Amino acid sequence: MEHITFLVAVVIITALAFDFTNGFHDTANAMATSIATGALRPKVAVTIAAVLNFAGAFLSVKVATTISGGIVNEKAGIQPAIIFAALVGAILWNLLTWLKGLPSSSSHALYGGLIGATVVGVGLNGVNFGVVVSKILIPAVASPIVAGLAAWGATKLAYRITRNGREKTTNKGFKAGQIASASLVSLAHGTNDAQKTMGIITLALVSAGALPKGALPPTWVIVSAGAAIAIGTYMGGWRIIRSMGKGLTDIQAPQGFAAEAAATTVILTSSHMGYGLSTTQVVSGGIMGAGLGGPKAEVHWSMARRMLYTWGLTLPAAATVAGLAAFVADKGTWGVLLVGAALVIGSGAMWMISRRQPVHADNVNDVTPVEVPPAPTPTPASTTVAA
Repeated sequence: MEHITFLVAVVIITALAFDFTNGFHDTANAMATSIATGALRPKVAVTIAAVLNFAGAFLSVKVATTISGGIVNEKAGIQPAIIFAALVGAILWNLLTWLKGLPSSSSHALYGGLIGATVVGVGLNGVNFGVVVSKILIPAVASPIVAGLAAWGATKLAYRITRNGREKTTNKGFKAGQIASASLVSLAHGTNDAQKTMGIITLALVSAGALPKGALPPTWVIVSAGAAIAIGTYMGGWRIIRSMGKGLTDIQAPQGFAAEAAATTVILTSSHMGYGLSTTQVVSGGIMGAGLGGPKAEVHWSMARRMLYTWGLTLPAAATVAGLAAFVADKGTWGVLLVGAALVIGSGAMWMISRRQPVHADNVNDVTPVEVPPAPTPTPASTTVAA
């Protein structure tokens, strides 16, 4: 522990701050559909998600090693200032997309930040682009498609099996199933996403000489990362819950169950294989597949397009911000302080803006016109700006 300098301590705290934003940014992944269908009350849903996110952090460390010894080359001279800059880029992008209610990928924000800061700080040789392609880019394209197809098929099957049943009875059964499936998504999310912060902290400790190259995350890192993402999850991230629960499709209990079951399968399988995929993309793909598999075969494509554009921008945008931060932070102590000040000011400004149109547990299921197809005749409600 004597190797942990003030800058390394700042990096660890900032990494846990990112983990916190990851938690409230991604609560929707597990609980948006259960809240939208009424299977769980909002506060109960986020409490369950928080507990299971914490538990999931202890199930595996394979994704953590993908970051700490995979994406970047530990031998290339990665310094704590570079990791700090990467986290700044990821946090600011997370907060911007949360403010807009867009379910972007916290994971890809982190990867983009790490890649951009490393390229600026040590050069192209600091990034293992083969790992980026095989463990990040290919899963980013494939996983939402696989989850969508699986959810589409599961939804078709669910409606076929229950077509002669009483609607009230079947909905009650599917809502009970949603509690289990949403809980599994939460567990899977903790298994996949909490590990990313573990990997970042481990990389910082390796760069400072506190751990040997190739080391696994220490127990205190696992506990702190799990706790940070759990606390963030409990905060709710209501803006994105609204977008995913009501924005992509008018989801019903059978569809919600199918989407969550498909997403859980994809996430847990990928975590076991060490793929650092985006749980947001997987769950969104599952929701779209379930929407298309339902009786109305409906997806709100305006929201889907905004979401897809955001997915495409996440890696390069976070990389650009982090690269700029790395350039400034590399100038010395004053550069690190300036980057830190920019992070605090930017985060505070976005939080203040969010208070103008707050979204919370009591209004999370209120649908806004950005999230539904426009009515044939404009009404005053149709001009309301989405929260």
